[in-house]
Amino acid sequence: MITPPSGPTLLGIDVVLAGTVLAGIAAAAMVLAIYAAVTVRDPMARRVRSLAARREELKAGLLARPNARRHSLLRRTRTTDRIREALASMKVLQDSQISAIQQKLAHAGYRNKELAVTVILARMVLPIVLGLTAVVLVYGIEIYPEWGAFKRFLAFAAAILAGYKGPELYLSNKAGKRTQAIRKGLPDAVDLLVICAEAGLTVDAAFNRVARELGRAYPELGDEFALTAIELSFLTERRQAFENLAYRVDLDAVRGVVTTMVQTERYGTPLASALRVLAAEFRNQRMMRAEEKAARLPAIMTVPLILFILPVLFVVILGPAACSIADNLVGDPGAG
Repeated sequence: MITPPSGPTLLGIDVVLAGTVLAGIAAAAMVLAIYAAVTVRDPMARRVRSLAARREELKAGLLARPNARRHSLLRRTRTTDRIREALASMKVLQDSQISAIQQKLAHAGYRNKELAVTVILARMVLPIVLGLTAVVLVYGIEIYPEWGAFKRFLAFAAAILAGYKGPELYLSNKAGKRTQAIRKGLPDAVDLLVICAEAGLTVDAAFNRVARELGRAYPELGDEFALTAIELSFLTERRQAFENLAYRVDLDAVRGVVTTMVQTERYGTPLASALRVLAAEFRNQRMMRAEEKAARLPAIMTVPLILFILPVLFVVILGPAACSIADNLVGDPGAG
């Protein structure tokens, strides 16, 4: 037997209980925000370790024999080797699939290309695990007994699809956020490259200086520029360092910068003038994106305005008038 609420109710909901729950959620969110603000960590230490590891890999690649140089540049571990051997025995590894996943890992900021076999293993294991979990919960325990056969099958299919697409969606989401962060800082980085080129710095020194200047404001872009500066110092072909930058960043603007750098290296054209044209173009593009967002704002705000703001205004404006009209129609119960 359900006990009726003891306090005031609104649409059948206990107002005191709902207020208590919302206050508890707000307090928990505030504590979490304070904890996140207090325990924030500077990403510089992790970035320095990553760049130092890449520098050591390039040194090892230069000192190794030519036939073993490629293997020395890969961060191979026993775990990834075992996963690769297991997947190879099942005949599920394809070179094209591995290359595509490696590029997605690079776009998401993961330097270790050997993690591609781990992603493939996760796409094989997660559908089985989530599918079995859905079978146990939906058909075995029956957490939703009112569901019919069609809804239960949809839940089972959704679990399998989430397990198969989950790793890919995670990488795509992280790569999209990282690309957006790099896009925001690229015009400033190109301006600094122009200043460094006009000051007489070499290309690798210019990239290193820009990485130091923009490392805190745009850490993703600082990582890429610092890594490019390291590769320019160690790789035998400087073009390969620029192509690696375009490979790691899924952005047309970065490919334009890479093309400009390669052409200036090959033909000896002035670097500062070419980068100045690119910087102006990138800033115009950023201004156009801002104007596009501003033009979309009225259409986006229409639905929230109709659903949430106008009803409140109607209640505030017409509420007192409605109360006065109701009092005049009913009349004073003490009169007469």
